[in-house]
This record gives sequence, C-alpha cells and structure tokens, in this order.
Amino acid sequence: MKRIAYSGLLEWKNKPNRKPLLIKGARQVGKTWLMKEFGKNEYKSVAYINFEKSSQLANLFDTDFDIPRILRSIQLVTGIIPKPGETLIIFDEIQSVKRGLLSLKYFFEDAPDYQIIAAGSLLGISIHKDDSFPVGKVDFLELFPLSFEEFILAIDKASLLETLYTQDWELVKAFKRNFIDLLKQYYFIGGMPEAVNSFIQNNNYSEVRDIQNSILESYNNDFSKHPPLDVVPRIKMVWNSIASQLAKENKKYIYGAVKSGGRAKEFEIAIMWLEDAGLIHKVSRVSNASVPLNGFEDIGAFKLFMVDIGLLGAKSGLDAKTIIEGNLIFGQYKGALTEQYVLQQLKCSNKIEIYYWSSEQGIAEIDFLIQTQGKVIPIEVKAEENLKAKSLKSFRTKFHPETSLRISMSDFRVEETLTNIPLYGINSLARII
Repeated sequence: MKRIAYSGLLEWKNKPNRKPLLIKGARQVGKTWLMKEFGKNEYKSVAYINFEKSSQLANLFDTDFDIPRILRSIQLVTGIIPKPGETLIIFDEIQSVKRGLLSLKYFFEDAPDYQIIAAGSLLGISIHKDDSFPVGKVDFLELFPLSFEEFILAIDKASLLETLYTQDWELVKAFKRNFIDLLKQYYFIGGMPEAVNSFIQNNNYSEVRDIQNSILESYNNDFSKHPPLDVVPRIKMVWNSIASQLAKENKKYIYGAVKSGGRAKEFEIAIMWLEDAGLIHKVSRVSNASVPLNGFEDIGAFKLFMVDIGLLGAKSGLDAKTIIEGNLIFGQYKGALTEQYVLQQLKCSNKIEIYYWSSEQGIAEIDFLIQTQGKVIPIEVKAEENLKAKSLKSFRTKFHPETSLRISMSDFRVEETLTNIPLYGINSLARII
C-alpha cells in the first residue's frame, strides 16, 4: 500500500536540522504500518517499541533522561543496538508512558544523530494535557485515512490515476464511467487501511462494513476510557449527532440538535476532545474572504465532519446497494457524503487552511474557502451535474476572487475565472491552483 505521507518521511530523514518526528492521526489510520515500512526500506535496522504493550518500559523516563541508559533499555527490549544514521527508533503509543513526549527534547538536544519517530493514537490529547511538551524540539507529520488517490493506487488502478496526472481531460472523459465506479466504491469503503485491505483481498462489502463498525466501536471504547467521566456523555452525544447534522441542507452545527436547549459551553470540551483525537474535522465560518482568513473566523459557527467517509456511511447505516448500484447515492444523502469526500481530500493536502463562508442573512453559502499562496479560493461542491451556482455568483460579485472552483460530477471545463473539476479528479486541484 502506497502512502503519500511516505515522501514526507523521506524529506524529514534528509533534513540537515532534523528533529524527532511526531506523527499525529486518529486510531487505525495506518501510523504503525507506515513507520515500520519506512524503517524497513530506509534503514539498516529498526528498534520498535510500543509503550502500550511494553510493561518493562513503563518507568523508562521516570528518573532521568540519560540517553545512554535509555538506549541500553531499548537494546534490551528490542534486541537491536541503536546506531546513529543506521537505526530508526520508533516510539509507538508514546502518550502511554509518563514523560515520553518530553524525552524527545533530550534526544534532540543531547543525541541529535539518532533518528526517532514517535506516534500515538491520542497524541493530540496528550499534547494539550502535557505541560512539559517539548515545544520547538520536534517535527510534525499528520496522517489521515487513504485519500481517493491512494485508494486508486491500493486497488491496483494506477493506469487510471496516470490519466488524471496527465490532465488530458478528453481522455479522462472517455473513462468517466470507470472513475465514477471507483468513486462510488470509495464512498462506501473509505480510506481506513484495514477496510481497504479487506476489500482488496476479499471483494466483500459486508466484511468492509463489519470492519468499519468494529472501528467505530473501538472509538466508543476510547470515549469511555480516556476523557474525564463528566465529559463522556457529551462526547458521545456530539459524535452520534454528526451524521444527522451533515445530512441537513444547512450543515452548520446546531447545539440544540444535540440536546434540547443545548449551548456551546456544554459541548465545547467534547468537540475539542474529538478534534484532538483526530476523529472529527472542524471547519469554521468566516465573515469575509480576505487574507488572512483566520482573522475573520466566526468561532460560533462551524461544520463538523468525520475522519473518514466510509465511517460516516457506516454511522449513517447506508448500505452498499444504495451507494454502489445505480445513482441513488447522488440523490439520497448526496450533500453529506460529497462534502465529506471533498473535505477529506482537502485535508490530505497539508498546510491548506479550510473554512466556509455564508452571507449574514444565510441566503448564500460557499462550501469551502481555502487560502494558499496569498489567495483565497472559493470551492463550491455539487453532488450532481446540476451546475446552477447562485451562491458562487453572489460570492464572486461581492469579493471578486481571481480563481473560483466548482467540484461536481460534470466534466472538466474552464469558464473565465471559474474552473469545474470532476469529483474524481480532485487530486488535480493543487496542480490547477
């Protein structure tokens, strides 16, 4: 399985001022596999430690951060003698051991020649809870579920992907049916590696759905084990409301739809916990489309999306027949899945700030705004080929953006300052921008 994040690991390895690397991401998005695969391919040896499972190392950092002592402990547990430049040291589930994150500071300061990658399923939560986080002493990489591009590679359809890379849109149009079929598969399967691997091996949608439900259950177990007990009910209420709120025409998150009379102060911590766990994406509204967008953020208005489109479908109870057969998926629940899909692909493009815009009266709304290279680009999402775009027209009249994007089931076309990108060609977005 090819992960685009692998190239980010190579960049990190070759940096002259490299720091220990922290990989953030939700549980089961493939962090452990990626670290081990990278170590196997790029180093002579790998010293892998999972702190959640290594009870012998539970107190490794309690007394001090003496690097020679720590390295001897790593050797005893793994059987690998760590050598600078030759060994990749992997600290998995680093949030499970006391002062584990802080240890990275001392590797950076006292033993910078050792190459260390650390990861954890609830790393974002640990970073916010730990007052001793090594600020400025680590590099970061965020891992998400497989993008549509990675999904196509995983199921061995690289030749179709090459067609998109060339941006020969007439040729792409000739294979439109193939791309739509792949898109429907992705809508159901999503990008969780275990679900994708199961589909590759068995081509069984029922097994895929069982795996997705199992992942959702593991997330529910995390809710009960890790956050403060008084927050747990509110976390579950927010989590269980996301699918139904995305299904509404107005996807702005409404606290009152979670609980009658619900208010922000009741659910803010729950939403933050889910964000830190990597399970949701929060997209805030902006009142203006000028740079910088974060200067116009409306903290009281936002949309919540799930980490993965396949999990959203499982949470919503959508069956394979609805999505895979026929065109019902573009009629029922079309807005929720399509916006989730686009948001998920945008998140895989690192360092792009994502917001949405709506007029003060709520009459017009742009699904996403991105800020890149000093420009603000509106993105309107359409689940079908219906290209009426009253909101986009209103936005362009008001803010005059240099470039506007519409992502829909229609073919690629450029109309003055508006470019239409087919949903299955969204990986071309960066090149077009």
